[in-house]
Amino acid sequence: MKKKRRIMKLIRIKRNTRNEKRYNSKMGILYTRVTYIKEVVFGIPVRTLHKYRETYYGEIKDCSACNLAR
Repeated sequence: MKKKRRIMKLIRIKRNTRNEKRYNSKMGILYTRVTYIKEVVFGIPVRTLHKYRETYYGEIKDCSACNLAR
């Protein structure tokens, strides 16, 4: 029998989706699903690489186009 070695990855990329309240000047308050792509070292999140949201019509947009709600 061969023994399998488990290799622990030091740096991982994790994706997390959550619902947020955003504000758009044309539409007003907007509830949307925002996906964060984060770099994780030893299970501790280090930095956010990218965040984006999906529109009602299925388009993917960057979150910089939509400001946080007031």
